[in-house]
Amino acid sequence: MAWCAAARSFHMPAIDVGSLRSRAPLAAGIGCVSLAGANFRRSGPSPPFASLGISTDSTPVLKEAVQTDKAPAALGPYCQAIKANNMLFMSGCLGLVPETGKFVSDSVEDQTEQVLKNMGEILKASGASYASVVKTTIMLADLKDFKKVNEIYAKYFPAPAPARSTYQVAALPLDARIEIECIATLQ
Repeated sequence: MAWCAAARSFHMPAIDVGSLRSRAPLAAGIGCVSLAGANFRRSGPSPPFASLGISTDSTPVLKEAVQTDKAPAALGPYCQAIKANNMLFMSGCLGLVPETGKFVSDSVEDQTEQVLKNMGEILKASGASYASVVKTTIMLADLKDFKKVNEIYAKYFPAPAPARSTYQVAALPLDARIEIECIATLQ
């Protein structure tokens, strides 16, 4: 196969296609080029997808914890955020005041404002900003607070706003009204 010859030019072993199940799909990637095929045999239902990942880059993934005293400490065995491969993965933030460890108030509006301030401090400590956020996930104790949260949230994220998911959850840590986590790019 032509792609096997290309794989050898990158010092990658040839793939013995016969060792794969005869009805399994095949996918292989080489640098920026990937080849994906549907089933080799089209009869019957297809088994779970089998894939083979081949990388020519042996650089290890670098992972660095982010910690700032300007945002509340993590409540368990996790970091405020992790920097990895020019990306920032921020843990869920609550509306706690960093100096006291207590909620700013019981209102969802005040907690939302404090969550976003806390996120801003973690972003800053990471070398990122609200503009570099590409995805957020909002967890609400009550989805009826959606409109109130949106009004405050919109003040923090410039256009284009990040992709976002919002869920009502059964409970949040410390009986919070809101928790937000995010993913951002780093320069």
